[in-house]
Amino acid sequence: MPSNPGSPIAIVPVDGSTSVTGALSVTAGKAIIAATGSITSGASATEVILPRRGVLRVCASTTVSLATDNSVPAGETPGLMMSLDHGAIETSFATGQNADMLLTPDFRILIGAPGASDVKVRLGDHGDTCIDNPGTHAPYVVVTSVFDGGAYRVQPGQRVMFQHGSLQEVVDNEKEPCGCPPEPRPGSNDFPLAQSAGIGPRSPPITTPPITAPPVASPPAAASKPASHAPIDQPLVYQAQPSAPDQLAAQPAPDNAPQPAAPQPVAPVTKPAQQKKTGFFHSIGKFFRKIFGAEG
Repeated sequence: MPSNPGSPIAIVPVDGSTSVTGALSVTAGKAIIAATGSITSGASATEVILPRRGVLRVCASTTVSLATDNSVPAGETPGLMMSLDHGAIETSFATGQNADMLLTPDFRILIGAPGASDVKVRLGDHGDTCIDNPGTHAPYVVVTSVFDGGAYRVQPGQRVMFQHGSLQEVVDNEKEPCGCPPEPRPGSNDFPLAQSAGIGPRSPPITTPPITAPPVASPPAAASKPASHAPIDQPLVYQAQPSAPDQLAAQPAPDNAPQPAAPQPVAPVTKPAQQKKTGFFHSIGKFFRKIFGAEG
């Protein structure tokens, strides 16, 4: 597939969740990368069009840098140089005479002819790198270690996990998919991860507590009821004190009849108080008489 001089290497739809940087121009809501550029997907995957080749899918929360090999002879399609430091990508494009290359922090992944590439690559924690090369006519995929040397060929139809970014720790029958994780459908309840993040189905339960809030407003009415009972409790408490001596007097009456009369002399106690008062005023009278000489 000969290349067209001056043709872009990628066309990226621009929306609120995708950002594109590099040597590019923006036209009709699409960023056209001329030679080099970087694509960052947001909450959903981004379909990047590779003119006359196919599609590169940049998965959610993934950044990929693109460039081409300018050293190829004129008239040939240069290989695509991709760099990935986190996230995942899925390829769906035709391979050419010049191999494509994907660089990660630990590996160089070469994707060569013949065939069409449907290679999927995902970078996990601690350098775990998953590579899936599906299809019976899958391209030639060779993984080379950046630090340790050595190489590993991923056969057609094989899915491999390189643990901790090492060619020495290989799981050659990886069960988990290597490409983009499934995205939750709007309004669906398919994926527990989407539920734990509070997407869609979680929002209705969040709005239900305000529905229970109006009943909470009713307790003020209940609070007013204790206020109306308060004056009723006060006479009950006030009457309980005089009623206690009556009960005590009623109980000892049969056994100690003469003794209940003893508390009644409380009245005489007031008489000394009156005597004290009279004596006090009397002494005051004497005091004034002495001052004014009434007692001469």
